[in-house]
Amino acid sequence: MSADADVNTPRPPASDGLVMGKDGMGALVDVLVRRGFTVVGPTVRDGAIVLAELLSADELPYGWGVELEAGRYRLRERSDGAAFANAAGPQSWKSFLHPARVRQWSADRGQGDLVLTADQAAPPRYAFLGVRPCDLRAIAIQDRVLTGGAYRDPTYEGRRSGALLIVVECTEPGATCFCVSMGTGPAAGPGYDLVMTEVVDEDGHRFWIRSGSPEGAEVLAELPARPADPETRETARAGVTAAADRMGRTMPEADLRELMAGTLDAPRWDDVAGRCLTCGNCTMVCPTCFCTTTEDVTDLTGDHAERWRLWDSCFDLDFSQLHGGPVRASSRSRYRQWMTHKLGTWYDQFGSSGCVGCGRCIVWCPVGIDITEEAAALHDWTQPGVTAAEPEEG
Repeated sequence: MSADADVNTPRPPASDGLVMGKDGMGALVDVLVRRGFTVVGPTVRDGAIVLAELLSADELPYGWGVELEAGRYRLRERSDGAAFANAAGPQSWKSFLHPARVRQWSADRGQGDLVLTADQAAPPRYAFLGVRPCDLRAIAIQDRVLTGGAYRDPTYEGRRSGALLIVVECTEPGATCFCVSMGTGPAAGPGYDLVMTEVVDEDGHRFWIRSGSPEGAEVLAELPARPADPETRETARAGVTAAADRMGRTMPEADLRELMAGTLDAPRWDDVAGRCLTCGNCTMVCPTCFCTTTEDVTDLTGDHAERWRLWDSCFDLDFSQLHGGPVRASSRSRYRQWMTHKLGTWYDQFGSSGCVGCGRCIVWCPVGIDITEEAAALHDWTQPGVTAAEPEEG
């Protein structure tokens, strides 16, 4: 997927697609399971809409929406029974493609020999049901980071190569969403195998579904669906277009790469450092953050050892540890590193922004730090005669 693709405005697919009723969702899950996929999708669990393995379409979050704000996430019931009228939850598909814990090898000592065994477990073959357009772009960004260079991550590559991506376009953005600002939604860009748009109105509950790959077309051919009628297509497109006008957040209209490079000494960094707990929540929920560390463990006998790869965070004091101590000892320097990399120097490394506008970092920050608010304050600081706004309380 091109990082510069314009995916803000819905556009007609190569074909008009098909229309599938609500009951067809069960058939879709059955087809995917029969084809050998582990189906992962959204479901309600522990007071949130999370991503988990689905054994049945009945586990989808029908009738549930979410209320989002900085540092706040709440489920709410919907009267229309929609399955996908909810914004991003605490997880992203990164949890399955780039897991938080991966064993790399184990070692056993016996009879004087040390035997090393690489972990070569076959990766699952995933079908991701309900990928949002912003997360579709996030997967493309991680494709570039983890498999697009000279050094490829075999764990990610193995899981990604067999994954089937079923995207659901957004018609219900959250209060912390800003995908339009980042050019990642609410309509789906390229890279999907199937894409659906959910429609619930007086004519019923249905999905406009189109294929984007040969394998997607094969799956689509097995579903109980009918040719798409003009009314459903237009209603679906209108819903996605309306969502683009209801984003809860926006980034300042500026070149964010230049903005980050030109504000390294702005006093706003001290302001945000006074609020940031450096807990790393933002990097854990971010669908594109990819940093890892390694940890060696052994049993009590000392005869068995393992090396594990774990997610790491640039907010961790030890992340930049060298022989003389951490390079980024202050919370100011660590927050600035994260934000300037995400919005600025990511372009220098990978040719795109590292932010897709999903808003997770805003929602799951325990003190409600808002990356769009911080970017706006930095932009204001660059304007002659303009005083940057103070952060809101709460």
